[in-house]
Amino acid sequence: MKKLARFSIYILLVLILTGVIKNFVFQRAIVDGNSMTDTLQDGDNLIVSKISAISGKYKRYDIIVFPYKKSRSVYYIKRIIGMPGETVQIKDGSIYIDDIMLIEHFGKETIEDGGIASNPVVLGKDEYFVLGDNRNESMDSRTIGVGNIKRKDIMGKVVLRIWPLNFFGTVK
Repeated sequence: MKKLARFSIYILLVLILTGVIKNFVFQRAIVDGNSMTDTLQDGDNLIVSKISAISGKYKRYDIIVFPYKKSRSVYYIKRIIGMPGETVQIKDGSIYIDDIMLIEHFGKETIEDGGIASNPVVLGKDEYFVLGDNRNESMDSRTIGVGNIKRKDIMGKVVLRIWPLNFFGTVK
């Protein structure tokens, strides 16, 4: 009887710990689509750190996961380009942050449509401007449906690709 009680307590603790880790530490996400090509591919399985969501510490170029405003069951995976308080604009296919051209190598190709960022977009103190790496195939902050992403809406930061195994490792 004691062995059964100890085993039951052990199973209960494992279940509680698993729930805590899943809800507060890490979560799995699956890439659906080509908006982050060449960095991420359709079908990639990722581990998202929720700890960053708790701390609220994000940097430019971090890849984050957040819910789509029109459907909280749909999640987007995008790269942070604009930080809180900055002004973002896309002119002639280039990204400008506070009127200075951003030199970055994540975009797969020159941006054809600046969307709402064709005019300056001023980010609030808790807002981020995100883009997919496959800029011309991505619904991101350039579209009204996505827009600026509030810090409170970010689920977490992508830290690890676990599938396919030949690409297993950290995501940069």
